[in-house]
Amino acid sequence: MGEVQEPDTAVGRRRGGAGALRSVDRAVSVLEALARLGEAGVTEIADELGVHKSTAFRLLGALENRGLVGQEKERGKYFLGAGMLRLAGAAAVRLDISQEGVPVCRALADLTGETANVAVLDGDAAVNIMQARGAAAVTAFNWLGRRAPLHATASGKALLAHLPDERREALLTQGLARFTAHTLTDPAVLRAELARVVERGYAQTAEELEDGLNALGVVVRGHDGAVIGAIGVSGPAYRMPRESLPEVAERVLAAARDLSRRMGHPG
Repeated sequence: MGEVQEPDTAVGRRRGGAGALRSVDRAVSVLEALARLGEAGVTEIADELGVHKSTAFRLLGALENRGLVGQEKERGKYFLGAGMLRLAGAAAVRLDISQEGVPVCRALADLTGETANVAVLDGDAAVNIMQARGAAAVTAFNWLGRRAPLHATASGKALLAHLPDERREALLTQGLARFTAHTLTDPAVLRAELARVVERGYAQTAEELEDGLNALGVVVRGHDGAVIGAIGVSGPAYRMPRESLPEVAERVLAAARDLSRRMGHPG
């Protein structure tokens, strides 16, 4: 006889949602138990959670399929898998760069008088995780936590330029939104611009996201040389005109080198 299906009603959906939340809570409890115990069998996990062995087995199986736990086949013991290291590493990088970026970002803002920021890649966008305003900054706009388009921001261009070719091409051909008359929306033109970014070491935008706003961005590298974020500075076009951007870029490049060293990059 088949399992009784919950009727598709508001009550049924609430019950289903509650069940899903309970499963998530139990899965997290499994991971916490393995972190504390080092390794454990199905019976031990079931006792830790206060559930039947079959429930513990299903939870462990689902987590193993995702690489979050592994199993020592001979003894049947489970342990935290490599997937946990991947997630922890990603979280640590994001946390560390925001922490280490604080003094660097503030120093860059003080040096230029403009708004400095640290951004990381988030799918098809750049997210600002640190921001500091210099004495001359005229805007009180807060970019923290906002998703910004890669092709129309300086930090975004810097990150986009250093993506693997296949991923970069996929982003270039999915459609580039126009924000101002100066936004680069032609993939061929943007592709050439990104090649220049790599060649000169920094990205720039001139009124490409907002009229009257110019910006510069440089990638930040981690201990293994991989790009883990970008640091940039933005300001009004009348105070950061296009012809002055190469001079300001030297300060952003120095800040990127400083932050990269703080993140363990030897270069």
